[in-house]
Amino acid sequence: MTSNIACGPVITSGDNDAISINSLTFGYPGCPPFVSDFTLKLPRGSRCLLIGANGAGKSTLLQIMAGKFLVPEDAVRIIGRPAFHDLQLTSSGELSYLGSSWRRDVAFAGYDMPLQGDIGAGEMIFGVDGVDPARREKLIHILDIDLDWRMNTVSDGQRRRVQICMGLLKPYEVLLLDEITVDMDVLGRLDLLEFFRQECEERSATIVYATHIFDGLEPWITDVAYVAEGKLLRGGKKETVLPSAGSRKKLLLTVEAWLREDYEKRKETGSWAPVQTTRTPANMPSKHMAFFR
Repeated sequence: MTSNIACGPVITSGDNDAISINSLTFGYPGCPPFVSDFTLKLPRGSRCLLIGANGAGKSTLLQIMAGKFLVPEDAVRIIGRPAFHDLQLTSSGELSYLGSSWRRDVAFAGYDMPLQGDIGAGEMIFGVDGVDPARREKLIHILDIDLDWRMNTVSDGQRRRVQICMGLLKPYEVLLLDEITVDMDVLGRLDLLEFFRQECEERSATIVYATHIFDGLEPWITDVAYVAEGKLLRGGKKETVLPSAGSRKKLLLTVEAWLREDYEKRKETGSWAPVQTTRTPANMPSKHMAFFR
């Protein structure tokens, strides 16, 4: 079994790097690569905003970082370890991924709990073993969860709050987020961002957050990674990537300008990114296959 994967020269990860992606090129078998020569390094404690148009490759990149696809060991390192090959990373919770497939399938991977079954929020949250009670109570308060909620009767936004709580009950070192707050109201979203900020500053956790909702993010982020057609076009510390002057809306205006510029370039050259899919092809080596090796 082969896949269209390549990796450039190895770059030694620094001791302080939480995420190190080194010249990664990735594609599904039989298809041209849609992640090309991608390099990104984030030190511990970073809060990186992953930006790009629909189909730019953000979700695929997050899934690769989450160890869901087979890539060379030195292509993607999470806290110094290979994301796909080191199963302990995800099973221990050191590396946590909350994304689209997570939202559809289960409240928290491994606990086999239905998202819309007739079960109480409290039963789900308190059913997870090995959790710090203070952390659990803090998350319940931040996310404004009523423990008497029934999962088959609550709104999508309320169900999302329970899901997020489940996914954050155990401390992580690296957290990958793919549009998880889309159904949350403004206050809930801002409170959650503040919790994430504290996690990064107090525990040196590292977060990569892909979203199209930029309200309140400018003072929150430390790093920016702008992706187009599977390539990192702009990346680095917020201070070096974003304009130094302007209003609190400069992030939105800057990203809008980047998107329009790239759109016009693709329109002129006839270069359009291939359609991305978050569904794994049947012949694509994935983390699920790792358990049958």
